[in-house]
Amino acid sequence: MYAIVKTGGKQYKVTEGLIFETELLNAEVDSTVELEVVLAADENKVFVGNDATSVKVQATVVEHGKGKKINIFTYKAKKNIRKRQGHRQPYTKLKVTSITVA
Repeated sequence: MYAIVKTGGKQYKVTEGLIFETELLNAEVDSTVELEVVLAADENKVFVGNDATSVKVQATVVEHGKGKKINIFTYKAKKNIRKRQGHRQPYTKLKVTSITVA
């Protein structure tokens, strides 16, 4: 069984046991969070719309961290104007523990 969940403004295809990174969530490490289900499917049936609300996806927070550094460099030719900026996107790593149909 797999499900399409929505978190952090993005959608992810998840299966049981999958570990994936998403936008930073306000949750403690080793706590359980419930993800919003958009679509779910198994061998026999597809759950979409109101049927998808009966599907529950539980995930455990594995860790919080920062992603790889992105360097932004802007300049204007012949003007001696240069600007360097860096950014590291914070993330939450989740492990899907269960996908159940109520």
